Amino acid sequence: MTGTPRRFLLPLLLAASATLASAQPAAITAIKAGRLIDPESGTALANQVIIIEGEKIKAVGSGLAIPAGAAVIDLSKLTVLPGLVDTHTHTAITYKEKPESDYYYLTYVTDSTPLRAIQAASNVIQLLSSGFTVIRDVGNNALYADTALRQAIEQGWIPGPTVIPSGPMIGSTGGQFWPTPEMYKQHNIMFPEYIDANSPDEIVRAVRENMLFGARTIKLCIDCKPWGYSVDDIRLAISEAAKGGCKVEGHVQTPEGAQRAIDAGIYIIAHGFALTPEQHKQMGEKGIFLAGTDTPFTRYHGTEAGFKTNVAKLRDAWEKKVPLTFSTDFDYWNERMKDEKTGAWLTRGEMTIQFLDTWKAAGIPPADTLRAMTINGYRAADVIKERGPIKPGLFADFIAVTGDPLTDIDALRNVQFVMKNGMVFKKDGVMLPEKFFHPGPVRTPGGRWTR
Repeated sequence: MTGTPRRFLLPLLLAASATLASAQPAAITAIKAGRLIDPESGTALANQVIIIEGEKIKAVGSGLAIPAGAAVIDLSKLTVLPGLVDTHTHTAITYKEKPESDYYYLTYVTDSTPLRAIQAASNVIQLLSSGFTVIRDVGNNALYADTALRQAIEQGWIPGPTVIPSGPMIGSTGGQFWPTPEMYKQHNIMFPEYIDANSPDEIVRAVRENMLFGARTIKLCIDCKPWGYSVDDIRLAISEAAKGGCKVEGHVQTPEGAQRAIDAGIYIIAHGFALTPEQHKQMGEKGIFLAGTDTPFTRYHGTEAGFKTNVAKLRDAWEKKVPLTFSTDFDYWNERMKDEKTGAWLTRGEMTIQFLDTWKAAGIPPADTLRAMTINGYRAADVIKERGPIKPGLFADFIAVTGDPLTDIDALRNVQFVMKNGMVFKKDGVMLPEKFFHPGPVRTPGGRWTR
């Protein structure tokens, strides 16, 4: 037999095909923006043009020449701004009043990972429609449904935000559960909702395991039990996570646990209800992000007393100059989640944006709220060098609304346009997701998907 052996032909053909595909010029899109907001400075410029080449922004400015053959999208009557960020959510768990009586311990038992992964896929599509182009999906996602979700979006199987997954939450014995001896020792009820890690070696192994399976951030259950993590334990996790390019978030529920996390220099603290004013001050001085999960009081969730506490805590954190992020801890559903006027079911995105009620009640200025929902969110998610701000060289992720969120934050409740990675997902208030669904080519650097 002469010539190239058959077993080598397919790889050669695939390589040639990839070379030809990469040689094709990237599509050019020009966006005409009536107003363009920079949330970091809290300013806006009129009549701007955004030139997009493929997935990334090539140029931004007024009076830019539109390249010949470019697809032109006229948003001249709208306000254009970076996409929104939910810094703490859970897409692959939905605990319900029926049949689990809002007890997610039972949800974990009754809902399989495949079912929860499909729920996650639906949830992220709804979130993207409401303008959320980045989410941190931090725990309670069954057997790595969150890392699979990120992979599916990046490979082009479904549309969705950029997902920063944590994998299972890492905690000392018990996690947030209080299982029976039978369930814990005989049925391993903890995993995969939580990874038990009690010693330095176990902490290192758990962090490495999550990163191996695709985590882009690490979440520690700092004080879910009285035998929670010490300052040294937290520092060890931070050091190990850094080796894989990950930051660490700490779930805290006591002032003592919060103090250990602050002393260890953790990157993000989740949940603000246990934090004291003095701890807010320390977080502001150290630049520790707060994902406060500031739940509003609605007809379908929360309490009036809890809402008042959340409002007061958020206000104090803002006054102490804590780096705030917009975060929801969303993971529930009930039959009251309907629009009061129309009776239609609310989407996951609509319920997520409802958390603006807490920020408004706390008197946070719209410009500061918008900064928390964008720039601070990109920094907390550790993606700001790649995407977020509308600047040349970054991925083309942005949204458009009819009002001005710098003066009226409620303008974000009616997102008319969404672009993700240079592709239009929503236009004139209608989702256009067709181009996001495709069987390839998937992003497989080095022949396989990697983190």
